[in-house]
Amino acid sequence: MAYTVVWFKRDLRVHDHAPLLDAAAHGPVLCLYVLEPSLWAQPDSALRHFQFLRESLRDLAQQLRTCGAPLQLAVGEASEVLARLHALRPFARLVSHEETGNGATYTRDLAVARWCIRQGVEWREWPQHGVVRRLRSRDRWHSLWQAHMQAPCLPAPPPASLQSVSLPWRDAWPAPEAVGLADRHDPPLRQRGGRTTGMRVLHDFLEARGASYRGGISSPLTAPAACSRLSPYLASGSLGMREVVQATQRQQRLLKAMDDPQARRLRQGLTAFMSRMHWHCHFIQKLESEPGLEWRNLHRGYDGLREDEWNPAYFEALQAGQTGWPMVDACVAMLRETGWINFRMRAMLVSVAAYPLWLHWRPVGLWLARQFLDYEPGIHWSQMQMQAGTTGINAPRVYNPVKQAQDHDPRGLFVRRWVPALRRVPDAWLFEPWRMPPDVQARYGVNVGRDIPAPLVDLTSATKAAKARMHALRAQETVRAAKAAIVEKHGSRRGATPRNRTNRRKASAPLQGCLDL
Repeated sequence: MAYTVVWFKRDLRVHDHAPLLDAAAHGPVLCLYVLEPSLWAQPDSALRHFQFLRESLRDLAQQLRTCGAPLQLAVGEASEVLARLHALRPFARLVSHEETGNGATYTRDLAVARWCIRQGVEWREWPQHGVVRRLRSRDRWHSLWQAHMQAPCLPAPPPASLQSVSLPWRDAWPAPEAVGLADRHDPPLRQRGGRTTGMRVLHDFLEARGASYRGGISSPLTAPAACSRLSPYLASGSLGMREVVQATQRQQRLLKAMDDPQARRLRQGLTAFMSRMHWHCHFIQKLESEPGLEWRNLHRGYDGLREDEWNPAYFEALQAGQTGWPMVDACVAMLRETGWINFRMRAMLVSVAAYPLWLHWRPVGLWLARQFLDYEPGIHWSQMQMQAGTTGINAPRVYNPVKQAQDHDPRGLFVRRWVPALRRVPDAWLFEPWRMPPDVQARYGVNVGRDIPAPLVDLTSATKAAKARMHALRAQETVRAAKAAIVEKHGSRRGATPRNRTNRRKASAPLQGCLDL
């Protein structure tokens, strides 16, 4: 009996799922998820991702059971699993969503494509976000994004409607080490996976928390509630981008009819949130169009800028939250326990690594990829390079961790929570404790260099030197000349037409905090 294999990857839902509905229209289906050891052995994988995935798959399995089909779990490399399945029960069609992931998933997809060609299996893919495969020009990208987001969401298959194919084998969920996963820390306070949880988070944001979005997303004190917190569910595909966009627009229309301050504030917050949804796909499109930006500088004129001056001691201190700058160390501690910090603090971490510590973005990016529960390769690597200044099209953004603490944690509540050794230190010294005289340190029971580290470098002089090196490179004629081609390929055209690009630099630079989803 002919059947279609539905290959679930980062689309762990049955709602607005074109491949699933297409397969159901062609007859019996087999719903497959492949747990691939080669992917979990990658240096950007972590136990938190593994556990979140397991929770998400449990939820997906329940959704599919309601529709009438089990979820088949297979452990192995995708092309090998498909070959095993095909030998057991041949199939003629494979359907899935397109994926813009890391280099390992791209290599995997090429191997699957070759296998399908050899076996005569038709493999059809559908776009999942507003990312356009084989995009020739950015000129029409925004209109294509709008068209995708405004197309009707597809319904879930009705209950018990799927004709399922059963197999005599089913792989058990493996231990993390069995698939090559080296990272073993699962943050105790992280978000839990699954569409059911994701929908609760979505409705809570649209109906209440969104009112704090404007003005609340920059401070690590208010951001945990003010941000939507949808990013891990979008990264796993438990929620679809289009359904989130349309749910937000429906709520905006409802709020527009209400004439009270709370409704207006919530509508303003959701309007700001909607602009971030556009930037989400804008950055993933960069990786889709330029896969190499995961490994090498987007602007090749920056090659050699930091590569030969790697300081392992600085990197170890950063990972351990022992830089000596309280705001930085508090953010690392929060990441360790929750798997999340807000975008402004993410940018600050990368800025501190790239400028005063002069660390190359690639190793720092791999470490942060393992820390972020919501790791999305397209956004992550684009942002790593943008914050490190190696895109060549964005003005360097250098964040002073002392000023960030003063601006976003003026009473020191965040720093004191996550750096317990500083809890007795008064406000006047809290963000620069190394300036405390010895008698003051003794009075408050804090010894700089023993209880807390001294700063790794002098912040002012190290930042000044880093800026000077960066600006000197940017001023070189060859570096400036190569910028135009990068803008042409990757710059945003939002609000511009091919004949009216009045400010390319402004158009290519997103609003600060654009990825606080």
